[in-house]
Amino acid sequence: MTSDQLVAAPQTALPTLRGAVAGLPSYVPGRRGAGADIAALASNESHYDPLPAATAAVAEAAGRMNRYPDMAAVELRERLARHLGVTAEEVAVGPGSVGVLQQIITGLCDAGDEVVFAWRSFEAYPILVELAGARPVRVPLDDAEGHDLDAMAAAVTVRTKVILLCTPNNPTGVPISHERLEAFLQTVPSSVLVVIDEAYVEYADAGPDSLALYRRYPNVCILRTFSKAYGLAGLRVGYAVAAPAIAEGLRRTALPFGVSALAQKAAIASLDAGEEMEARVSLVKQERARMAAELAAQGWTLQPSQGNFLWIRADEQRLATLVDAFNAAGIMVRAYQGDGIRITVADPASNNRVLRLLEAHAA
Repeated sequence: MTSDQLVAAPQTALPTLRGAVAGLPSYVPGRRGAGADIAALASNESHYDPLPAATAAVAEAAGRMNRYPDMAAVELRERLARHLGVTAEEVAVGPGSVGVLQQIITGLCDAGDEVVFAWRSFEAYPILVELAGARPVRVPLDDAEGHDLDAMAAAVTVRTKVILLCTPNNPTGVPISHERLEAFLQTVPSSVLVVIDEAYVEYADAGPDSLALYRRYPNVCILRTFSKAYGLAGLRVGYAVAAPAIAEGLRRTALPFGVSALAQKAAIASLDAGEEMEARVSLVKQERARMAAELAAQGWTLQPSQGNFLWIRADEQRLATLVDAFNAAGIMVRAYQGDGIRITVADPASNNRVLRLLEAHAA
């Protein structure tokens, strides 16, 4: 074909997206609001400013933004390894835990493979699975808003490659007990990777000892983030702990230079300031308990949350009423159509606004 023919070629069609991409639902982030009178409680961010040590580390690293970051994140992985009692070869990092999760699914799933997870749970799960060409298998939560592990075990087939367990679960806040999770692991084929997603583990007073389970079951992978308790949501850094061969695969599937130098330095500084982080987490737990007690006294039925948020189950009609009320009051919360509302625990003043509004709408 000559250049003249190329120019004259009829333009009858445009490039098209893969079917899996065109049909994907969009991830819905927590809504933002402008103004000092807006309480932004729709995203489960820390309402505290970044830890001072992290801010200082970012300021110092900013002078070298013209250079690529360490793609292998060696210093961060070694610091995490010391923090967790594992080796650096067992650690993989990525742009937030959701970025690492994408590396996991990309690394383990071929088209037509299955990924089992509870529903409702983290909204990115089905999106990442479908993007990889795999099939999401949603297993309904039990009556206590937690994982129905018996039903999840029954959903495993020869095509199952990954099981995702979010504990405490987002958005319901319900954890999985160590005993139930270990019993579940004993039923899962060793060829299936079981990902324990612990984005909110720092806020949890109950739940599994995931590191102990990882040491006993080589098909366990632990997934965590610096976005929540450590207050680095805007820098995007998360990590996984997995058997060395799996962790190496996750590093191979990672976007090159996906974790910035600023994020790596801030994460290391945040780990070094662990006591200060824990003091902040303690205050969130106190507010969470206070809010839960007051809402129970108002007549609301809540499951005990182990995250930095509370979950209110509501049918479609009541959900619409509550969302309208929150919007009118300048309080941004996260609504899940047909299921309920998730409210991030924030500072006492914002939490009091939530309590006053819900008191006015209690059954």
